[in-house]
Amino acid sequence: MPAVLRPWTPADADALQRAWQSTPDLATQFGSAELTSQAAARAYIEESLLFESRARNWAIVEDGVAVGNVAATAIELRHETAWISYWLTPDARGHGHATGAVLAVSEWAFRSGLHRLELGHRVNNPASCRVATASGFRAEGVEREKLRYGAERFDVELHARLRSDPAPDSSLPLSMSTA
Repeated sequence: MPAVLRPWTPADADALQRAWQSTPDLATQFGSAELTSQAAARAYIEESLLFESRARNWAIVEDGVAVGNVAATAIELRHETAWISYWLTPDARGHGHATGAVLAVSEWAFRSGLHRLELGHRVNNPASCRVATASGFRAEGVEREKLRYGAERFDVELHARLRSDPAPDSSLPLSMSTA
């Protein structure tokens, strides 16, 4: 069954809590959130995984279970820009879900009037770089020591895709709910 994209709901709290507890490499995606309970996970969904005019977060759902997130945030209408981000649980990786999700959200963003989409990944994360490249995002440069997690700093490679860039060939369509 193909993955689908839809807004997060409070019913996804269990899946979000499991992802947080079982996937240490996702800690940076959740900031300082402590999703140690269903209530905390529900609150995180309501407060952080927003679906509004300036931030759209879609759950990546496989077999009825949220296994990741793809987002268009910092949506800025004057300059027609947004920041794209994504994450997946380990079991959902390697199936094309992240690339399919980024492609779907990019197409939504361009249809909604945005012109430039940006994303960044730590330079030590080649899997994220493959998602960005396969989704039609071109590398634009490295931002030195941009991110800090704990005491360690990381360089970030910036990628961007313009509405005028050719769409990448894709056999990874995902159905998407924008409501």
